[in-house]
Amino acid sequence: MSTKSKEREQARRRQEKWERHVAELRARRQRTWTLVGVLLSLLLVGGVVWWALSAAQDPGTDPAAGPTPRATPTPGQYTLPPPSAAEGREWTSTLSTSAGDLTLSLDGAAAPQAVASFVALAEAGYFDGTRCHRLTTSGIYVLQCGDPTGTGTGGPGYSFGPVENAPADDVYPAGTVAMARQGGAGDSMGSQFFLVYEDSTIPSDAAGGYTVFGTITSGLDVVQAVADAGTVDGAGDGSPATPVTIEGVETQ
Repeated sequence: MSTKSKEREQARRRQEKWERHVAELRARRQRTWTLVGVLLSLLLVGGVVWWALSAAQDPGTDPAAGPTPRATPTPGQYTLPPPSAAEGREWTSTLSTSAGDLTLSLDGAAAPQAVASFVALAEAGYFDGTRCHRLTTSGIYVLQCGDPTGTGTGGPGYSFGPVENAPADDVYPAGTVAMARQGGAGDSMGSQFFLVYEDSTIPSDAAGGYTVFGTITSGLDVVQAVADAGTVDGAGDGSPATPVTIEGVETQ
């Protein structure tokens, strides 16, 4: 073989060796990126699974469940204001809720203690983030709110009475805003109140009727829409199927 032929053969071998080296580098790079892609996919899937499991364990992440109930206020956290704090005048209160806004007119002259308590709690942010826990659609027609625990047993850590401004005929017209209380206990009012969306007759008991402290001047249709959707289990008394959360209350 001539010298030139040998040089060409050596050059060809060097070229083939270089091409094999380049091909090996490309293959190695391809395997590396494939592995990276698999790892990223596993991390993404793991993150989604973790989020799903966390959401399943935390009722606060489910919009239908409403906000996580708050603990019962500690003694002394809220103090019952005197009836004079209602100033014997009419107050306007706007309830911003997840179902729509309500405007209430509060009668500080006819129900001074109830209005003073409601206004003070509203200004302290007590109602913010609480849900309306009870809807009745048979016999009486009300949506009940104001319990931070969402159980129907919570309150501000104080109670008051006696009943103020109860109707003599036991009829609570649509649009009435009244204080809830325990049956037979006129001094058991706290923070829970009910909104009447359809004329209701609620018989008096030993403590009398129920304190009427305001009326709905705007947004009764919002409450009616919640009532039309019924309760979660279809019963005449239970949690509303349409969750209603009080997002904020402004009074003036």
